[in-house]
Amino acid sequence: MSRRPVAVAASVLTVLALGATSACSGNSSASTGGSGSTPTVKLMAGGLDKQIYLPYQLAQQLGFYKKYGVNVQLSTEQDGGVGAEEAMASGQVDMAGAWYNHTIEFQAKGKAVEDVVQLSGAPGEREMCTTKSGVHSAADFKGKTLGVTDLGSGTDTLTQFLAAKKGIKTSQFHRIGVGAGSTAIAALQNGKVDCVMTTQPTVAAIQKKGVGTSAIDLATTDGATAAMGGAYPAASVLARTDWVNSHKATVQKVVDALVATMHWINTHSAADIANKLPASFVSNQLVTKADYISALNEDKGQFLPDGIMPAGGPKTSLATEKLVGNVKGAVDLSKTFTNDFAVQANKTEGFKTTTTPAGPNG
Repeated sequence: MSRRPVAVAASVLTVLALGATSACSGNSSASTGGSGSTPTVKLMAGGLDKQIYLPYQLAQQLGFYKKYGVNVQLSTEQDGGVGAEEAMASGQVDMAGAWYNHTIEFQAKGKAVEDVVQLSGAPGEREMCTTKSGVHSAADFKGKTLGVTDLGSGTDTLTQFLAAKKGIKTSQFHRIGVGAGSTAIAALQNGKVDCVMTTQPTVAAIQKKGVGTSAIDLATTDGATAAMGGAYPAASVLARTDWVNSHKATVQKVVDALVATMHWINTHSAADIANKLPASFVSNQLVTKADYISALNEDKGQFLPDGIMPAGGPKTSLATEKLVGNVKGAVDLSKTFTNDFAVQANKTEGFKTTTTPAGPNG
């Protein structure tokens, strides 16, 4: 499952929970309400208030969904609830704001799901470890207790992958689900775990409290490439292939809005971005707005400027899945993603693409 949302103010969680409940009620479809009217799309993200997933909400704040002619109803997955990608696969929502690697896992299970726009070239995660843990790289994982968002999540897969690259077997360390935000911080503070893999703004909160430091950087494209051997496509928009094929015009509108958002992110400062997001996302019990901006400055390099799946990204993701044993058979990478919508979106707006696109083989 995709990572769970960062814990924020109770009022925010209440609002988002109501949104998730609304999005999960009944079977979903991109309804139009009549000829020529604006289509509605339900999109659930793996934590709207996480920095790694900020483009979905930012597009809403900038008015880009409306500009490109689509009504996007955003919701966020909840701790202990159904994951965004599972909600999408089961038809509870139309699209999922989740990691690309789920398309590979779905194909291995006989389900056709594809990535229609790629928002990041890195997981946006950091392995945050206590000083007394003695962990400076994955080579030090042996005998340690490592926190992940939840077992089976993207952070769980990455943790196992980093260990395997250093020759450490999963039987040689312990993994437990600690959520994100305050629960992840508490796990470090209370000695429940030696390290936890998490994202901003939780990373900034951990550093500010002096609870832990960054041992492994997967937060930027450069960091991910150094640690994993290549760009690792993470945040994206996933949808069932049959739904995409029957709603191509609607998918294009969503991608148009998000590509415009990625271009906006690339041409604006972290402070500009923070100023556009809901106040509760950037200033809460975990971080101040200044902390949030500082963290975004540090990790802004994870975002791709044009929504294009980067060359080598799918191969890196597949290698990760195979190394940890999530996928054993053959996978047709050409069916797990498409750059068609993003290419068209960039052409429509006259944006220059800078990401080298992945070919059919990834």
